[in-house]
Order: sequence, then C-alpha cells, then structure tokens
Amino acid sequence: MDTLTAGTRATYDVLMERLEQAASTDPERNDPRSRYPVTDTFLASASRHVNAATAVLVPAARKRLPDGAARGHAFIAQVRRLEAAMAQVKARLYGSTYAIGRTWSSVWDDARIELEATRTLEAELCRDLDQRREEGDPDWTDKLYRAELHAPTRPHPFVPHQGVRGRLAREVALRVDRFWDMAEGRMAPEPVRHHDREHQGRLTQYLLADPHFDEEEPDTPSL
Repeated sequence: MDTLTAGTRATYDVLMERLEQAASTDPERNDPRSRYPVTDTFLASASRHVNAATAVLVPAARKRLPDGAARGHAFIAQVRRLEAAMAQVKARLYGSTYAIGRTWSSVWDDARIELEATRTLEAELCRDLDQRREEGDPDWTDKLYRAELHAPTRPHPFVPHQGVRGRLAREVALRVDRFWDMAEGRMAPEPVRHHDREHQGRLTQYLLADPHFDEEEPDTPSL
C-alpha cells in the first residue's frame, strides 16, 4: 500500500475539515471568542504540516525524482502562498492593521484556494515517491509525522524555506511559536497519523480493538 500517499490524503481531509469549521463560525451569531480556538487549530495544524512537508518531502523528491528539483521549488513557492493566505487569516482574527479592509469571506476564500493547490502538489509528490521507493529509502511517512511534531505552529511565509537556512529558520520560528503558544495558552493539535492496517488480519484488528474493514465488505458473514 502507498502509505505516504494515504497518509497525506488523510492529513488534508482533516485540514480541510478544520478550515471549514473555522470559516463557518460566525461571531455575530455565537460568542465572538468562539472563532479563536477553531481558527487557531486550523492555522497550527496546517502550519506544522506544510513545514514538515517542506523539510521531508522536498529533499526526498530532489533525491529520488528526475524532475525533483523543479518540483521541489514549485512546492515551496506554493507553500509560501498558502502561508501568506494563512497569515492574512491570523491578521484578520487578531485585528491587525495588515488585514484592514479584508472581509472574513475573502480571507477564507484565499485560504481554501491555496490549501487545495498545496494539497494537489503534495499528493503528486507523494504518489511519485511511493512509486519510486527503493530498498534502503527511509520511512518518509514516519519522518513526516516526526517532523510535524517539531514544526512551527504559525505561518511564516517570509523566512527561508530551503537548505540549511531553511532548517535554521524553522528552528528559530519553532522557539518563537512555542513561547507565544505558552503565553497565550494555545494548544497545537496532534498531527494526523495514518495507520496502515492492510497487513493486519481481522483477528489482529479485533485484539487491538481497532477494526478497519473495507466498506464493500458485508457487515455480517454470509452463511
């Protein structure tokens, strides 16, 4: 099974859901403070994921794919556009002068467009990396998950994203984000971790209390 592809699909399904949940929170009908936690949850989870993807998938693509350098560059450019859109969401949320004149619908529309574009590029990278996987390659799915645990929780579109400068910039951004997250009591959600159960039999799944059967299979065994 293409675990990298499946894991990325699961992650973006969650990110899209969190974006829509935040975008549908209307402070005029609900408690005005209700927009903060759902929007911060989306911003934190999306920021962590795209930073991890930049750190893990782009070097892997440059090493494994024949056109990996160009595709890595295109992916980073798209990540920057997404981060810029998320920065506008954050500015609108906290009343920054950088978002004066922007409506909530306009900033969410931009975020949707850029998140979908990022999803498309990342899905293509993951598909091709899965197809060209060779013996001795690292477990990119696990590396992506672990990188996400230690990635910045806020959008930083204007810092370096590539090479040593990019790694150092992410480390500095992570320290700054952790400080402000602690000061504001802001919790970053746990990254999505896709479980590949294809190799597990039904008995194993039941013993693990984690059954996961194909949808087309009948609910009860035929007699």
